[in-house]
Amino acid sequence: MRKLSMVALSLVLLLTACAPNFQKQEEVVQEKDDETKEKAIIPKYKISDKYYRTIMPFEPGEARGMVVNNLNTRYDITEFETGLMRVAQNSFPTDEYVFKEGQYLKRSTVTSWLEREMTPAQVEAKEKELQAKAKKENRNEKITVKNLGLNPPLPGNGDVHEQNKKNPIYLAHILEHNYLVQSGKEDTYQLGGIAIGLALNSVHYYQTEQYGAVYEKNISRSVLEAEGKKIAQEVINRIRGIEELRNVPITIGLFEQESRSSVVPGNFFTYAEVSQGSNNIGSWKDIKEEYILFPSEKAEKDHRDDLTFFQNFKQDVEEYFPNFNGVIGKGFYLDGQLQELNIEIPIQFYGEAEAIGFTQYVTGLVMEHFPNYISVQVSVSSVLGQEALIVKKPDQDEPFVHIYQ
Repeated sequence: MRKLSMVALSLVLLLTACAPNFQKQEEVVQEKDDETKEKAIIPKYKISDKYYRTIMPFEPGEARGMVVNNLNTRYDITEFETGLMRVAQNSFPTDEYVFKEGQYLKRSTVTSWLEREMTPAQVEAKEKELQAKAKKENRNEKITVKNLGLNPPLPGNGDVHEQNKKNPIYLAHILEHNYLVQSGKEDTYQLGGIAIGLALNSVHYYQTEQYGAVYEKNISRSVLEAEGKKIAQEVINRIRGIEELRNVPITIGLFEQESRSSVVPGNFFTYAEVSQGSNNIGSWKDIKEEYILFPSEKAEKDHRDDLTFFQNFKQDVEEYFPNFNGVIGKGFYLDGQLQELNIEIPIQFYGEAEAIGFTQYVTGLVMEHFPNYISVQVSVSSVLGQEALIVKKPDQDEPFVHIYQ
């Protein structure tokens, strides 16, 4: 117990010594356009080269929060955001650019683009409906419906199942990130590029009636990729119609989200760069990222060696609690190589001494079973909340261990 306490104390002191000094920030000028300039602050401290510094004060985008309602799981929500930042690093290095939440795609714009496209007959019917409403309210105006939906239309007649199977909703969400870079003056930053993420559905969910059963239509990766690229080109064309974005470089990525029942997130699988002032997407580049659940059939099929490491670890954990089998892992793969493994162990403890003893035992298993080149994080929890955290970074001789009090 004393050893664990001293490790935790040493790390607290180390982190305190390395903590950012928030009194020392970089004061800059942010150029929003040719006439508008505002004072801003950029933190000098950066956690890692993997992360962007963020310009302050934080200015939320108008479309902020929509992702929560449009994606299937919290895993996809988190990965869509952080994954887009990783994609952006291919075009906008973290040592040159700073991050700002998307400011140009408004909530109403994103909402209209996510809708289904309407057929000519549906547009006509909608305009007549709105025209009648305007006349009833004594408004003498010409109504024109903007047909901006990027998802395929439903004809509106015939079997509902067949219509949905032939015309699934591909596009689930659109996310915009802005990246600022220094202009001619050292202390002045301006928009240097934007990243656009398109979240696509691997499963289309639909209902035949308002409160009826929910049906599913699986969408293959090949179909999703083809449709996603067509949507991406139209998105680029529309973005170039926004005055402030006519000439900035754009990086756009396609993200395949998982089903509603998945316990691992989806991933970005391709991206493209659009040069300054151009509408031409050009060539797409593959992104070989993937999340795998351990244990699972996919892990057995594609990553048998890594599954063996995990299963041996799991079996040794179960020796401590013979009737327990709740160990699950989520592995992050890049170019087919396991990079990170996050393991969750939910357990019932009956005392602090038991929690400490179990944590020490699991820490030894982490050092024993997993290759030194991967990052491993183990979260131990009970019905009372988090009990312990074990983190081992690549090539690290001693892990970080924290027991929650």
